[in-house]
Amino acid sequence: MKAVQLTEIGSPLADREVPIPTPSSNEVLVKVRAAGICRSDLHYRNGASPVGTLPLTLGHEVAGEVVDGVVAANDSKEMLGPGTRVCLHYLCTCGACAYCRSGREQFCRRAQMIGKHRDGGYAEFIAIPSRSAVPIPDPISFEHAAVMMCSTSTAVHALRKARLTAGETVAVVGTGGLGMSAVQLALAMGAIAVYALDIDSGRLETAAGYGAVPVRVPKDASPSAAARLLREATGGDGVDVAVELVGLPRTICTAIGALRPCGRAAIAGIGDEPTSLHVYREIIGAEREVIGVSDHTLGDIEYILALADQGRLRFDEVVTGTVPLDAGRINARLDEMAQFAGGVRLVISP
Repeated sequence: MKAVQLTEIGSPLADREVPIPTPSSNEVLVKVRAAGICRSDLHYRNGASPVGTLPLTLGHEVAGEVVDGVVAANDSKEMLGPGTRVCLHYLCTCGACAYCRSGREQFCRRAQMIGKHRDGGYAEFIAIPSRSAVPIPDPISFEHAAVMMCSTSTAVHALRKARLTAGETVAVVGTGGLGMSAVQLALAMGAIAVYALDIDSGRLETAAGYGAVPVRVPKDASPSAAARLLREATGGDGVDVAVELVGLPRTICTAIGALRPCGRAAIAGIGDEPTSLHVYREIIGAEREVIGVSDHTLGDIEYILALADQGRLRFDEVVTGTVPLDAGRINARLDEMAQFAGGVRLVISP
């Protein structure tokens, strides 16, 4: 089968022919129908985030169909027969440790992430534990289900970690795929107002269409200046919850500076640069909280699938196009992402 693999850190991804994976007794073989191109894949390619043994097939936002002849049950005891439409929780876990049993499987000592520690979905087929294969409700397309597996699920995990409650205000810092999901999720969870911060006017226009108040930040604005723009938009006090989805020092500082006293900042963006804070002035003095967000859980996925099935999440403007399973096209998209350019989310259709 064809796969697009990372063969050397710092080098472009490459087209390769590899064997179709053979699933073990607790796995299903899935024909990939859609795989999202995520900013994390850029981090893997450039070495900002470590990966497993190379060569490695990237791709952790995956949806497809269970292959004929493979029948298994996931943890919800749903039968995954041939032709079942599934999206894939990107963590392959043991299912038996204390973390797995308590719904915090992202900390399972044996966890492996597809597209990072084991082969992912930039391929025609993928093998994955049946517990990680979740049936897709009929109204949801493969393309939309795929991007939900990272951007939407991580966004809802961030909002849950921030303890968002109905009637609070939210700032979403960065309106890429995660940000567009975070805007919709915050409103679905009862936020009274959601403010979207970005340097890209086009993305802000899309976020406004989802119900956000757009706050355009000049590209050269300092974190304090960006936070001041947000506070001005809120009437001067700031927000209860800020979700940071970029991973740059300036956006992290902007998220914290956007908080009102006793506000909570959930940091989900991945970066490789250290962030400097004046702890007393920015955190202690206002009793703000800074909360780390790591991945998401199967419970988060089930929650967002239910919301999407009810028509409370939209993705037509989030998935801005598709590309074939081709290393050149995927590398070009990753190059765009390195410049914070291009559409919100492109999806590979093998």
